[in-house]
Amino acid sequence: MFDNLQCYGVLPASDFQRAVRWWKDVFGLEPEADGAPDDGAVMFRIGDTALLVYESQFAGTAQNTALGLDTDDLDRDMAALRERGVVFNDYDMPGLQTVDGVADEGGMRTAWFDDSEGNIIAIGQRTT
Repeated sequence: MFDNLQCYGVLPASDFQRAVRWWKDVFGLEPEADGAPDDGAVMFRIGDTALLVYESQFAGTAQNTALGLDTDDLDRDMAALRERGVVFNDYDMPGLQTVDGVADEGGMRTAWFDDSEGNIIAIGQRTT
């Protein structure tokens, strides 16, 4: 029944053009041909996963991780993101503490940052 399903991420943008520029500038992504930035919605591709960015007044209102990225080298990718202006979030709460933006969660090292629209994005590396 669901043999041919595919999954994609969805992120809202209160300033759609700013969000498109951010994904281009920070990750070097170009919108896929089947979407046009003037339409208020566009698809990007990160590895094998599609990401829909669309215009919405509710962007940045969620206080949870909206998108997760897996990497094989967290330190390398955090350095590259920092060079592009990304600031990593620090947390100090029961069950989650970060040091220099990174939480070591036993088998997974993870860092969080906000996109241009306030959506929280996680990037992590499996260590086991």
